[in-house]
Amino acid sequence: MIEGVSPDLPHTDQLPASKEWVLRLARPLVRIGLRLGWRVRVHGARHIPRSGSVILAANHIGLLDGPVLVALTKRLTFAMVKREAFSGAVGQFLMHVGQISLNRREIDPQAIRRAVQVLRAGKLLAVFPEGVRSGGEVAWAKGGAAYLAMVSGAPIVPVAILGTREPGQHKNQVPRLRRPIHVVYGEPFTIPRSSWPRRKSVIAEWTAVVRERLADHVVAAQALTGLPLPGPPKIKIRHVPEVQSRQQAQES
Repeated sequence: MIEGVSPDLPHTDQLPASKEWVLRLARPLVRIGLRLGWRVRVHGARHIPRSGSVILAANHIGLLDGPVLVALTKRLTFAMVKREAFSGAVGQFLMHVGQISLNRREIDPQAIRRAVQVLRAGKLLAVFPEGVRSGGEVAWAKGGAAYLAMVSGAPIVPVAILGTREPGQHKNQVPRLRRPIHVVYGEPFTIPRSSWPRRKSVIAEWTAVVRERLADHVVAAQALTGLPLPGPPKIKIRHVPEVQSRQQAQES
C-alpha cells in the first residue's frame, strides 16, 4: 500500500490493472497533435509534486480539456470522464488508455474504486469539479475532488484551462486552428484526511474550499496569460418545422 494512503479506502484488489502502457504510447501522439493544431503553453508545471498521488482539479470549458490535461501533464494522468463519452470509436480509445467512466447523475462506486486505484498507485487523477462544461469560472462544484482528497490524503493541484473553447461556440466545438490554449497549474493544497464515516456536511465544507481555491486560481490565470474565459457555451436551438410552429401558435 502507498505510504500515507488511508487503509479504509474502498477495496480495489479485484480491479484489473490500469492500462498504463497504452496511455504511455498514446500521450506523445496526442501531445504532438495538440501542438500542431494550436499554440499551447503550459505554466506552473513545477507545482506538480514529482512523486506520489496527486489530484488535479480543473475548470471545464471545452471538448479538449480532458485530452489537454492528460497529454500535457508531465506525469502519467488518468481522468474521470462522463459515461456518455464511452461509446463508439472514442469510447474504445478512452477504455484502451485507462480513463475512468463516471456516471455524473448519481454516486458511482465503480468510478470511485477506479479513482482510488489510481491514487493508491501513486499516479495523478484529473477531476473536473464543475461536472459539466461551463463558462469555466467555477461557480459551483461537486464533491468528488474533496472526497477523494479526504480519503487518500493526496494533495490537490488547481488547474486553469483557457482557450479550449472560443466565445460564441457551443460546448462540443473546438477552437480555430492556431488559437492559443493555456494550461496553468497552481500551488497544491491539502485537505485533512478523514476516516470513515465521512459526514456529508464535512465533505460539503471542503468542497466549498476546493471551489473557492480553483475559482481564485482561474482568475489569476487569466491575469497571467491575458486570455479570458469564453463565457457560457452557446445553446443549440432546435428548429421546429413550420407546420408544427403554426399549430402551436394557433393553440396558444
